[in-house]
Amino acid sequence: MTDGGNDLPEPVARAPGETALPSLAGLRIPEPQARPGAAPDFSGLVLPHAGAARRPAVDDHPGLFRELAYDLIRVLDEEGTAVGPWTPALDAATLTGALTHMLMTRAYDNRMYRAQRAGKTSFYLKSTGEEAVSVGAALALETADMCFPTYRQQGLLISRGYPLVDMMCQIYSNARDPLKGRQMPVMYSSREHGFFSISGNLGTQFSQAVGWAMACAYKRENHIAAAWIGDGATAEGDFHYALTMAAVYHAPVILNIVNNQWAISSFQGIAGGLETTFAARGIGVGLPALRVDGNDLLAVYAATAWAAERARRNLGGTLIEMVTYRREGHSTSDDPSRYRPVDEPDVWPLGDPIERLKRHLVRLGVWDDARHAAAVATAEVYVKQASGQAESFGTLGSDQRPSVSSMFDDVYAEMPWHLRKQRQDLGI
Repeated sequence: MTDGGNDLPEPVARAPGETALPSLAGLRIPEPQARPGAAPDFSGLVLPHAGAARRPAVDDHPGLFRELAYDLIRVLDEEGTAVGPWTPALDAATLTGALTHMLMTRAYDNRMYRAQRAGKTSFYLKSTGEEAVSVGAALALETADMCFPTYRQQGLLISRGYPLVDMMCQIYSNARDPLKGRQMPVMYSSREHGFFSISGNLGTQFSQAVGWAMACAYKRENHIAAAWIGDGATAEGDFHYALTMAAVYHAPVILNIVNNQWAISSFQGIAGGLETTFAARGIGVGLPALRVDGNDLLAVYAATAWAAERARRNLGGTLIEMVTYRREGHSTSDDPSRYRPVDEPDVWPLGDPIERLKRHLVRLGVWDDARHAAAVATAEVYVKQASGQAESFGTLGSDQRPSVSSMFDDVYAEMPWHLRKQRQDLGI
């Protein structure tokens, strides 16, 4: 059929009332910018200037936060100077203490990684490149606040003074394991240090944190909860349930999304990171949302302190996306060179959180290369000594393990008669 010299397709026969639909071109499968063998590409990551993000009042309505869910709160500029309205009033001693905790966390990670490679434990997860996420938050929270972590928040425990020997004994599941061999390595738990048990079923901690925070509000306590989840686990139903409950009941909770770009071997786009920011999830349910440079300890602290003040004033929860990068494998069972360029961690635009805080302290005149080298050496020696002590209580494959009788402990506040009888019958 022709009309004025233009070829037109023949009309398609359709049933009465049927409308024309476009044909499907194929299912879209999100792909990362670069795969192994290609050059790393972070051109899609927009980095606003440090200090450019607006700092809202803590009592602002959630509807006023849209641009902050797409912006990036940054405090430290390229020279290490703190700029902008989010700059926190932290003295030099506090900042050097935070740097020390970050160095201790990295030294601990390196030691435990080598222990796993030596066959002393079955499994380990490093937080290399993400230390500011946990240490910065610990600095802003109170000791009575409860933390509901995901895999890479060991910096919370280290900042809160949890003994390294106890952490290591839990990894080894040895005779001194505070969890008595009932958890996988790295799944720490300490009520005394406000660290809720890590769950291997990712996402559960978000709902638990909201429930804990709601209970505090119901009892009129001034404690708050903080939770962390990875970018991949935001696709879990628990994540969305938690956001809805936090918004509806104004729970005093801080919900952190650690967007480290990779969930095991799938990049953050599989969980929706190419469609919008993860912080934007909060806008739809009515939660204030902040997007933060997770490799900038000052920015992490400032955003967490802001959200904590909002929660303590009974104004509700906050969703925070921490933009960072997982420099190492997902775990010791993972080889990241199989799914991303080997040199990708080296060109991550937001740099290394330890080096950035070091640069800031040097610019303040309270730090230098010699002090930094001494602090690194001190952390390594301390971790090595703790490791030796922990290993004296046993490692993987040794006979030094929790007593079989401990299976009856910590289950009931008062052991029922039938369990007492079973224990007696077993002679333990």
